[in-house]
Amino acid sequence: VQLQASGGGMVQAGGSLRLSCAASGSVYSINSFGWYRQAPGKERERVAADTVNGSTNYADAVKGRFTISRDNTKNTGYLQMNSLKPEDTAVYYCKALGSGYGVGAFHVWGQGTLVTVSS
Repeated sequence: VQLQASGGGMVQAGGSLRLSCAASGSVYSINSFGWYRQAPGKERERVAADTVNGSTNYADAVKGRFTISRDNTKNTGYLQMNSLKPEDTAVYYCKALGSGYGVGAFHVWGQGTLVTVSS
């Protein structure tokens, strides 16, 4: 199972971006999608996460601005980011926990996608 993250880019403060995280391979179910970010010189932090039953949680810094969602038919998770701030600038990573055909449980990371917010 592999994850492919996309959707990063450069945007002005106040703008929006939507990140996608597509799982491919022998995916049976994805129990949780998670989005993390790492800014230069800082540790990676969790931004948002969901579970297959619909529960979500967000870092305080993004509550009310970011929304995590998923399309189970496409094995894809999304992170809608609105009202972006310069401090949101970071490399964003997605993570998926689930189970696959013939592979059992998996815990995989996607490659990062860079989000740059200019003031």
